[in-house]
Amino acid sequence: MKKFALFIFTILLIWGCTDEGPSGPSADEFDREAILENWADNIIIPAFTNFSETTDQLHASAETFAADPTQQNLESLRNSWESAYLAFQHVSMFEMGLAMEIRFRDYLNIYPTDAEEIENSIQSGNYNLELPSLTDSQGFPALDYLLHGLGENDDEILSFYTTVENAGNYRTYLTDLTQRIDDLTNQVLGNWTSGYRDEFVSNSGNGANSSLDMMVNDYIFYYEKHLRAGKIGIPAGVFSGTPLSTHVEAYYSNGFSKALFNEALTASVNFFNGVHFDSEIDGQSLDDYLDYLNTMKDGADLTGLINSQFQLAGQEADALNPDFAAQVESDNSLMLSTYDELQQNVVYMKVDMLQALNINVDYVDADGD
Repeated sequence: MKKFALFIFTILLIWGCTDEGPSGPSADEFDREAILENWADNIIIPAFTNFSETTDQLHASAETFAADPTQQNLESLRNSWESAYLAFQHVSMFEMGLAMEIRFRDYLNIYPTDAEEIENSIQSGNYNLELPSLTDSQGFPALDYLLHGLGENDDEILSFYTTVENAGNYRTYLTDLTQRIDDLTNQVLGNWTSGYRDEFVSNSGNGANSSLDMMVNDYIFYYEKHLRAGKIGIPAGVFSGTPLSTHVEAYYSNGFSKALFNEALTASVNFFNGVHFDSEIDGQSLDDYLDYLNTMKDGADLTGLINSQFQLAGQEADALNPDFAAQVESDNSLMLSTYDELQQNVVYMKVDMLQALNINVDYVDADGD
């Protein structure tokens, strides 16, 4: 009997030391609130604060241009648009709280924009930008069309704001768009700073409705659907079977889509590693959680694998044309290879990381990948 008991004990001991059995500390023992505090205080709120400052400037530049539509003011407005669009890449992933309720990301960045719908709204002068049906005729993509896509050159573009029959309507629609971007941004920032921050941090449990579980799902969803698919995969034709050069972000700007992708990738890397916004300080985040759990993948450290894959994706994207539409049309294979590098981290994060953290996927994957 003693020999049998010893045999069972030995088997259990060996099982407990293998990759297939329980090993290392429990996920429940990690200080999840420390991660939430770092995310809220050092990444999310500072990023929204910065973004709010850029949207304020964007609207001010639009009003200046509308009052005096000159070449100089057009260039100034384009610069403000670029600054705000880059800043948006650092907040787009945070669809929590009020941002989720008001569909913040949809109203600011659905592309390709609907140029026909924009023109119809301008010609009629009758539109309600709060309608969900008009999400694809506002935000940054609509401004891209109005600032870069109305004509073949700047003289033609300026004529829409100066000499065409409905020039006043073009100026009004332009400032209405920038006002709405600014208003929505200030609403979301105000929500974070007026109470939602404390609610977010205190909800530190490990259930499906906890802040960490929801934020991790939102982060992976953003990476998978908006960074990997939206910026690269859809224009490259991964899901349609046919390249769609008109579906790149910032299509009309002729050279800004790569900058937006790079900024979004940087924001994604920094969030995973807990790097403070606009700083090199490293706080608590998903990398620390995985390290605490001694999470391995095929004998390698999962945190290291994820960060290495981020780097590989960035290196692959370095070869891309600054204008993704031109890249799709000239050599789409480079877009596809960038997509492949991004895709590997979907597996690492959506499968391996979520399993290690005991978090279930809370969204439906419908793109067939």
